[in-house]
Amino acid sequence: MRIKKRLFLGLLVMSLVFIILTLLGVWYILAHRSAIWTKFLLFLGAFTLAGFFFFLILGVGGLALILWRHHPLPFLQQMGISVANLLFPLAVMLGKRLGISSDTVRASFIEINNQLVRMQKTRVKPEEILLLAPHCLQRSDCPHKITADVYNCRRCGRCSIHILLDLADRYGVRLAVATGGTLARHFVKIYRPRVVVAIACERDLTSGIQDTQPLPVWGIVNLRPYGPCLNTQVEVTKVEEALCFFLGLEAQLPQQADYQYLQGSRSII
Repeated sequence: MRIKKRLFLGLLVMSLVFIILTLLGVWYILAHRSAIWTKFLLFLGAFTLAGFFFFLILGVGGLALILWRHHPLPFLQQMGISVANLLFPLAVMLGKRLGISSDTVRASFIEINNQLVRMQKTRVKPEEILLLAPHCLQRSDCPHKITADVYNCRRCGRCSIHILLDLADRYGVRLAVATGGTLARHFVKIYRPRVVVAIACERDLTSGIQDTQPLPVWGIVNLRPYGPCLNTQVEVTKVEEALCFFLGLEAQLPQQADYQYLQGSRSII
């Protein structure tokens, strides 16, 4: 199910309204119960709050405008991203209050991020792309450790790592498998890519996108038919779409049978 970008935008607006009303309420109470000399300080604080409110409103409004027009506005975009990161925890909390799961809110944030990345139309060389994959894509009973060197994979076809290796070889990009956010950031620091195509769960993708900004990160949420962190899967067509976008190429997947990977009735295609 595709998550709508307007979900996160709506929660951002709700978070903004909540903060403004809360701070105005606190200011009103203090202003009417304080001594005269403290009221002067409160009025000075009001001007500071007004500037803060303007920053929040301009950031959320600018982000909505950019997404609506599908046209990048660098200054507003950077401000919008900063506001989104600032209000993100509150948006997740409000989402929970409304019965919306944290992963759904994070997935909406990832959709917004991916659209902003696409609008930048960044084109790079293959060696400037880092394809980051989580170790849980590998079969849990596989004896071959691939986090140190992904080419330790025997390409037996029991998991989707061999398909990602095929993509990396075909397009000439770097592939790294990380056990978590710390190792993922280590790979980014070592390889110093211009763009990243990252596969992970909603939580890891969100934190990774926020930690590496302004580095463009195209996030792809993994599939978890057996639960989190166990024999996860990935839609390969989405991975290739991201790689081809940054390379300025048309996706050219081989025959579907060549990329078929079944576990029971499930496929990563």
